[in-house]
Amino acid sequence: MELNEHRIGHRERLRERYLRAGLESFHDYEIVELLLTFGTPRRDVRMMAKELTERLGGLREVLDASPDELTKTKGVGKNNCIAICLVKDILSKYLEQRLENKKFLCRSSKEVFDYLYASMRGLEKEVFKVLYLNVKNNLIKAETAFEGSLTSTSIYPREIVKRAISCKAAALIFAHNHPSGETDPSEADKEITKSLITAGTIMEMKVLDHIIIGNNKYFSFADNSLIREYELLARANASRTQK
Repeated sequence: MELNEHRIGHRERLRERYLRAGLESFHDYEIVELLLTFGTPRRDVRMMAKELTERLGGLREVLDASPDELTKTKGVGKNNCIAICLVKDILSKYLEQRLENKKFLCRSSKEVFDYLYASMRGLEKEVFKVLYLNVKNNLIKAETAFEGSLTSTSIYPREIVKRAISCKAAALIFAHNHPSGETDPSEADKEITKSLITAGTIMEMKVLDHIIIGNNKYFSFADNSLIREYELLARANASRTQK
């Protein structure tokens, strides 16, 4: 439906509301509507926004949706998909740079989860991140080591530890997401963590935690005493090798 004078006025009022007070008083569908206006400048998009939001379940689900999923709603086209996907990608890039540039002190698994969650939730594939810390547990930098299906052959522990030494790191924290939203560690997750701790033990690099990020929840290997268990195992194996 082409915009009439009333709908043009509605669109302008929507934008003025945002400029005055941000998104505080906006419903999810109104935020989506505002986004759709940038990809559809000459048509009324209010009903399209409502349908899209209701079908997918909310704003977060709209932002997490793929272009194929978005275009299942009648009227949503390529330019709308670009506008929606761009917002999420800009947010991810912003959080990534904020993570790298801020002097973040890692004191607990909850703080690490809070710091990483917004940039790692809703990802469609597994992403494995390494946090390099100094002797005071301040973040030196965070890097993505791998993207894809996480297996024991997809991560190279010695290379990660060598990278840590080159960064002058004193300790490491690992984190990866489960696209399913569940956080129970798989056998592959456990084996990878053991390998990383073994490499760290050999190179005298402390592994503080490995955190699995799910849907608004997380699993900490340290909090569940697995880091300590794997450390003792790695030291015992190292002692046997030296004899």
